[in-house]
Amino acid sequence: MSEKKEFKKFAVIGAGPVGCIVAAYLARGGYEVTLCDVVPELVRAAVDPGIRIEGTEELEQKVKRGITQIDELANDPPDVIIITVKATVLHLIASAIEGFFHKDMYIVSWQNGIDTESVIAETLSRGNIIRAVVNYGCGLVKPGHVHLAFHHPPHLLQELEPSGKTAALAIAQALSDSGLPTERTETIVDMVWRKSIMNACMNPVCAATGLTMAEVIRDPIVFQIVDNLVKESVQVARANEISLGWDYYPYAIDYMKHAGDHKPSMLVDIENKRHTEVDFINGKIVEYGRQAGIETPYNLMIRALVKALEPK
Repeated sequence: MSEKKEFKKFAVIGAGPVGCIVAAYLARGGYEVTLCDVVPELVRAAVDPGIRIEGTEELEQKVKRGITQIDELANDPPDVIIITVKATVLHLIASAIEGFFHKDMYIVSWQNGIDTESVIAETLSRGNIIRAVVNYGCGLVKPGHVHLAFHHPPHLLQELEPSGKTAALAIAQALSDSGLPTERTETIVDMVWRKSIMNACMNPVCAATGLTMAEVIRDPIVFQIVDNLVKESVQVARANEISLGWDYYPYAIDYMKHAGDHKPSMLVDIENKRHTEVDFINGKIVEYGRQAGIETPYNLMIRALVKALEPK
């Protein structure tokens, strides 16, 4: 039987809203947290005066240490590194970690997108990588100040290799004890797809139109695009033997119809002239569709529109 693991030191890479939330809760739980981001003002605010979360939950919490270079983690290596940055920079992040990575360190992919864990595994050991599905929506008000639009726990995670199971259980326990209820699952790939399909249907439509989620829902013509994206993406998932559940389509439509007046991250990226994660969401659905011989005109179209809006 594998020995039970217990982790004390966490590093969170990315001091945007997603990273600030996980860093603040872990710090509140008594864990030693280092927050890393290349933008100095994001890190400074998290350390002093501290991270402020408002919205569906309220929390004010300082993190112990803030750094602007991943290499600085080599001076005091953490037990666990939680990566919350955009999937587009995962190759760079993994390469930076490689310099001080060791066999007892675990890496958590804590972001949107399909196959993000596989990108990390191209550089680091699969046995030390854990994939998560995060169920909160948030936005950055200003550095260190996060608006939590919704929180629908539990969050889910699973190791890529059986040898990482005890680590996955320990990380889930640490997050749960800190106020982010998290469970280890045996079906993380299915869960990634269940979430990614909804992201693929709502996020890029908001990004391409400039509308919030609620505005998309209220416009029957625009929402028809969302509906067709859901149907097409479900077809691709099932052709690739992804288990979504028999009632996924009505569930997804109902879930999205209850979305608030919230700007998804892809729209925020376009507004701020940043690259989006559309290649890891709609782009992956196109890729898996091609693999299974399924045409994906709606995903191709919406991906192209979002890419056209990205900075050149």
